[in-house]
Amino acid sequence: MSALRTHGRYRYSAIAHRPVWEWPNGARLAVFVAVNLEAFPFGEGLGIPLVNPLPEPDVQNFGMRDWGNRVGVWNLLDALDEYGLPAAALLNTAIYDLCPEVAGAFRARGDEVVGHGRTNAERQSDMEEAAERAMLLSCHARIAREEGAPPRGWMGPWVAESAVTPDLLAEAGFDYVMDWTHDDQPTRLATRSGRDLVTVPYSRPTNDIPALHAAKWPPAVWADALIDGFEESLRLAARWPLTFNLSLHPFLVGHPFRLKHLRRVFAHLDAARDRIWLCRPGDIAAHARHVT
Repeated sequence: MSALRTHGRYRYSAIAHRPVWEWPNGARLAVFVAVNLEAFPFGEGLGIPLVNPLPEPDVQNFGMRDWGNRVGVWNLLDALDEYGLPAAALLNTAIYDLCPEVAGAFRARGDEVVGHGRTNAERQSDMEEAAERAMLLSCHARIAREEGAPPRGWMGPWVAESAVTPDLLAEAGFDYVMDWTHDDQPTRLATRSGRDLVTVPYSRPTNDIPALHAAKWPPAVWADALIDGFEESLRLAARWPLTFNLSLHPFLVGHPFRLKHLRRVFAHLDAARDRIWLCRPGDIAAHARHVT
C-alpha cells in the first residue's frame, strides 16, 4: 500500500509530547476575538445564504449581509467596548470603499487588521496562481496604505486555499495564516521560499456560521457551548498551553436576540482576565516565533 499523499508543510506532532511553554505573564490560555468584516457585490458572486436563496439579484440575502455593516457591527462594537475586549478585524478590503466608517471604528480601538481578501464573493481555491498572487499583493498594499502599516496575518475568504496559498502568502510578506485547523497551538508551515508561516488556530466547531447558521443552534445553546469550551480549555491548558477564540460575523451575532447571549460570553471572559492572556492573533504569532 502506498503512503498517503501529504502537503509537506508540517509533520505530525502530538500535543502531549511537546515541550511545555507559557504565554506572556505566565498565562496558559491565549484568548482572542475575531470579527469578520465582509462586503459583497450586488447580484453576483458567492455569499452565504442566510435565508432560502433566490435567483440574482437576491435582495433578501444581500440585504441581510449588508445589515451587518450598517447595524450589526455597531451593536457588536458596543458590547466589545462595554467589556473592554480587544479584537482582530478580519477585513475584506472592499470595506474601505463600501463602508470606511466600519474600518475606522476598529482602527480607533487599536485593533489589529487581518487580511481577508477583497470580498467574500470570491475564494482563492478558484484562482490561478497569477490571479491569486495579484489579489494577495493588492490586499497587502491596500491595508498598508489605509492603516499605516502592512498586515501581518491572513484569513482566506471562505477559509479556502489553493495548493500554493502558503507559498504566495510568505512571498507577499505575510507572517501568519489563520486558515489551517489542524492544531490548538501555533505551528509552522514550510513554504517554497524557505520563509515559514506561523499558523494561528481559528476555531471552526464554535464559529458562529457553522453553529448558528448551519447547525441552527439556539443562541443560548451556542453561548453555553462557548463558555463550556472556554472552561475546559482552561483546565487542559494547565497541562499544555492553548488558544481559544471567538469567531464572529456581525450579520449573525449583531442581532439583539443573539447578542444578548454573546454578552454572557464576553462577561465570562472579562471575569477571567487574571487567568488568561487577552490578545490578538498577531500577538500569538509573534510569541510563537520565540517559543516554538
